[in-house]
Amino acid sequence: MSTLTKPNHMGRKISRIRELKDMKQEALAQAMGTNQQTVSILENSEEIDDEKLKEVAKALGISVEAIKNFSDEGVINYFNSFNNFNDNSSLNSQCTFNPLDKLMESVDENKKLYERLLKSEQDKIEYLEKLLKAK
Repeated sequence: MSTLTKPNHMGRKISRIRELKDMKQEALAQAMGTNQQTVSILENSEEIDDEKLKEVAKALGISVEAIKNFSDEGVINYFNSFNNFNDNSSLNSQCTFNPLDKLMESVDENKKLYERLLKSEQDKIEYLEKLLKAK
């Protein structure tokens, strides 16, 4: 009994990487100095020579090895490593303070600062009045 494995389709890998980078065929073609039809043909090719692969990798801003080793499963595992969706604690996180309380604290602080400024101005006025009376 033989088991069939998925072919190592380089064109599909390039297509998926381009899509993940949110790049259209036209943009990749422009970066490579070619046209969209050439990119389309390239993405439909199962095998791509190393020179062309280097050119595509440079246009995509990745290494040739990244293209050769690309897999959808690897991408999914990579993103799942950032957020484990089986961990419900991250989904149920709640705010630990009341935003209205914080707002009222800042209002109170501003009021105190204003009162200090007003007191300072009143002290200045009293001092200036004393100076005027002394003359």
